[in-house]
Amino acid sequence: MRLPPRGSFARDLTLAAVALAGGMLIIVSGAYLTIGPGWRDDPGWLLYVPLVAVSVAVALRRRAPLVSLAIGTVAAVGDLSLGGSLGTLLIFTQVLYDACVFGPARLWRRALEVSIAVVVATAVLGVVTEGTVRGLALGIPAVLLLVLPILTGLSVRQYRDQAALERTRADQTARVAELDRRQAVAAERTRMARELHDMVANHLSVVAIHATAALSVPNLSQAQVAESLRVIRENSVQGLGEMRQMIDVLRGPEAEPGDDPVTPRLAEVDRLVSGARAAGLAVELTTTGSPRTLPVGVDLAGYRIVQESLTNALKHGTGTASVTVDYGTDEVRLTVHNPVASPGPLDHLGAGAGLIGMRERAALLRGKLDAGPATGARWRVHAALPVDAA
Repeated sequence: MRLPPRGSFARDLTLAAVALAGGMLIIVSGAYLTIGPGWRDDPGWLLYVPLVAVSVAVALRRRAPLVSLAIGTVAAVGDLSLGGSLGTLLIFTQVLYDACVFGPARLWRRALEVSIAVVVATAVLGVVTEGTVRGLALGIPAVLLLVLPILTGLSVRQYRDQAALERTRADQTARVAELDRRQAVAAERTRMARELHDMVANHLSVVAIHATAALSVPNLSQAQVAESLRVIRENSVQGLGEMRQMIDVLRGPEAEPGDDPVTPRLAEVDRLVSGARAAGLAVELTTTGSPRTLPVGVDLAGYRIVQESLTNALKHGTGTASVTVDYGTDEVRLTVHNPVASPGPLDHLGAGAGLIGMRERAALLRGKLDAGPATGARWRVHAALPVDAA
């Protein structure tokens, strides 16, 4: 038989059914008494009531830990009032363990405090009843029944939480390393593009000089004109080749051969959001107003501002962000919100170059950009770009 998936409600139901079947088998076999007869010599079918209740508590261990612990405790107390059956009390230890593993932190703290109090009260009662120190032994079953399952669950919970924290840190480190790698590649490609730009500019200068000479110097011979045209042609061909190289460098390794470079547009911001989501950032996108064709500079600046803001949210935030694009009559307003951990997003990583670049883009379009902490431990970037900017 194949068990249901781990962590599913079907698996919990299976575990509860197995526990119920085992407890019923113990009762049927007659080997169930742990303390002795309660208010009746033969509890009979009444023993099945707390057994069913504690099995239901096992089924609810993940979905409702508090309810599970409450039902299990009532079932254990009821079972003890009948004399105490081995199966029900053993299943109750599973309920205590699950409550400490799956419940909130305050649950295991309160459960441990109450369990210690019960153990102490039981030991004192044993001493008073026996009249000797040997009566402390009465607290041993309480330790096994209450304290031991709680300590075991606490140990498993701490190990699980530590493992989850390590996985989160590893994921964040991997994302930051990938972003750093991409930034390093982009910086190197930008440097290469600048060098190619200088070479192209040099070739164009030579072309301009020879063309000016051919037009301004009178009575040039056919050989001189041919020489000028040859120099112009050679530098033009070399400049075109280097220009193609520069375009390939700027396009990046992700571009397919033969693809035309396309200027990013603000209308394609959903592509940025999809990329951020794929990288692990939960982004909520809201668009207001009527999207329309914008000037190229505004389109590009808006796209880059959102891109840089999402990069910062992914790198320095806590995993969520919201993006609002408002197409106003006179300007386009962009707002990016994301929660940040302490310290602030630029206090421990980076030098704020991205913010400087965003402010420069907005200033060139006679727009405004504000970036800084907001209420509720959040980081806010707001840009207003005039749509009539030249």
